[in-house]
Amino acid sequence: MTHKDRFLAVLNRETVDELPVCESFWGDAVEKWRAEGHIGEDNDMVSHFDLSLREGGWLTGVADLDFEDQVIEETDETILKLNGNGAQLRVWKHKSGTPEHVDFAVRERPAWEERIRPHLVDVDRRRIPFEGYRAARARAAEEERMFCWAGVAPFEQMHPVCGHEYMLMGMALDPDWITDMVQTYADFTIRHLEVLFAEEGLPDALWFYEDMGFKERPFMSPAMYEALVMPGHRKLFDYAHGLGRKVIVHSCGYVEPLLPGLIEAGMDCLQAMEVKAGMDLPSLYDAFGDRISFCGGVDIREVETNDHARIDAEIERAAGYVIRQGGHFIGHSDHSIPPTVEHESAAYFFKQLRTLPSRA
Repeated sequence: MTHKDRFLAVLNRETVDELPVCESFWGDAVEKWRAEGHIGEDNDMVSHFDLSLREGGWLTGVADLDFEDQVIEETDETILKLNGNGAQLRVWKHKSGTPEHVDFAVRERPAWEERIRPHLVDVDRRRIPFEGYRAARARAAEEERMFCWAGVAPFEQMHPVCGHEYMLMGMALDPDWITDMVQTYADFTIRHLEVLFAEEGLPDALWFYEDMGFKERPFMSPAMYEALVMPGHRKLFDYAHGLGRKVIVHSCGYVEPLLPGLIEAGMDCLQAMEVKAGMDLPSLYDAFGDRISFCGGVDIREVETNDHARIDAEIERAAGYVIRQGGHFIGHSDHSIPPTVEHESAAYFFKQLRTLPSRA
């Protein structure tokens, strides 16, 4: 079987000879390994570790593409910028990290309707990375790897505009506003993907990034998810299925209470399953393994011990359970690879995941 064969088989809930494996890497980790001489300047992580997946096609989501970011404040460590969403974000200059949300011009529906929505109703070809998508898709085909269109869905499109707090207050105080944002972004995404796929060809699957949880809690109740966000997900997932393509959903944080709604909306595979947030792959498999495939859920904190015995034990605890039960699993950590993971440990981790079916 090829990398693509294995990946598609897992999504179709079929058996494989060995596990497909994919992963995300911190830039700091890649820089460290390059400095140590493990990776050449022209090598990419997929080729270097012989991983199963390439991605491409992320749409530019900032509302006003003609707005030039303005620097509000700069220190030795950070830069505070105002962007085309009217958002003030503080970013690190010398290391990876999530931007700090400082302030937002959009806090309620009128500002959304005036400043953001008008920029999202028509196709703007500047948002579509035609060349990058074309190159990644062609390279994946040449290497017989899986190729996914990857991008964000409404939850991850809304909060860069108004921040988590204003978005969540809107869910409680003005749900019609949130419904409008969800539907606007779902339509926005489909409208642009129709152009991209018509001109450059279809991907093998669609991968949506939606970080809908934090430690031990989702950002919203299941009822709120099902009333406000799920209709947008259903529209996007139905679009993917109408193309004959499976849907993978990434979510960091604790999202187990939202999974029945995500599955009803059409999710085929859940990715991440962050252990430190409270997600437990064996429990998730017991509850939902008859309906979806899984990708991730192996605690990266055990991998970053760089202790082979602990890495093996964690793989066995999480992924091994799914495989022994006859489940369908794509090898991945529960988050991404930080610079605390040594190059040799990462290579060992991927090898042990890949060969797990022969040892289960």
